[in-house]
Amino acid sequence: MVKIYYDKDADLDILKDKVVGIIGYGIQGRGQSLCIRESSVKVIVSELEGTKNYEQAKQDGFEVYQADEVAKQADIIQILTQDHVQAEVYKKSIKRHLRKGKALCFSHGFNIHFRQIKPPKDIDVFMVAPKGPGALVLEMYKQGKGVPALVAVYQDATGSALKLALAYAKAIGATRAGVIETTFKEETETDLFGEQAVLCGGATALIQAGFDILVEAGYQPEIAYFEVLHELKLITDLIQQKGISGMRRNVSNTACYGDLTRGPRIINDKVKKVMRKILKEIQTGKFAREWIKENKTGRQKFNELLKKGDEHPIEDVGKKLREMMPWMK
Repeated sequence: MVKIYYDKDADLDILKDKVVGIIGYGIQGRGQSLCIRESSVKVIVSELEGTKNYEQAKQDGFEVYQADEVAKQADIIQILTQDHVQAEVYKKSIKRHLRKGKALCFSHGFNIHFRQIKPPKDIDVFMVAPKGPGALVLEMYKQGKGVPALVAVYQDATGSALKLALAYAKAIGATRAGVIETTFKEETETDLFGEQAVLCGGATALIQAGFDILVEAGYQPEIAYFEVLHELKLITDLIQQKGISGMRRNVSNTACYGDLTRGPRIINDKVKKVMRKILKEIQTGKFAREWIKENKTGRQKFNELLKKGDEHPIEDVGKKLREMMPWMK
């Protein structure tokens, strides 16, 4: 049975005499840092000098340190750089400063689960993963609300790692909404599968295929764009707010009937077979090894595929049509 923690389950006083170090002041790093500071917990941050994120941290009133200095000073080190650079940052700037009693924190389990980062046995290792972007985490915190999060303990050296993780979750407002207990394995594998098979990979491939089929059939590209891409936000907003059943009851009966009768013909057993194969590649570490190798060898395939996507006709059509929509800006 799922275990969910709330404010009453978390003690912020656990962080009273601790220093939280945030490495990476991107969207998530900024949101978490500002929430933690507002929770009266000492927080220090690291970002590359000369970057927009560095300047933002300075504007937000932080003294910005090198990652090495943050790792040295902090009791809890939260690594919020992108997945593909975390292991290098850990080896160069964090590892030598880890000592008994310190803790490593993550908001995604990739580098721990796939053993790119191998922490010493005498520190706590936990995860607090908000299920929303950092800007939303901060906005909800300011409103006295919170964004739900996942919590997991990978290594409990002190015997109090979960309490520490829940205190951290409370400091960013997550326990106001609810924090679901999971594992690094479950969070990592489901997150990657969702991105690849549904949210990013599945959705974009479906959009492009729908656009191609309509244009090949002689319909105007602009009309195709509206029907397969632009209106998708209406549907996803309804699904997020009301669930799939609620969405179906808030579109036309024609759309609903088409959904119920034609949707399963698109996502059929053949497609599910491919999705299961993708999940297997994640579970066995095949995808992780491929992505790690891609980053170590110059990202040639990544850049080629990105460029190919940029050159799809739907991009030019969309760019022109979005100029007609001032609310997009």
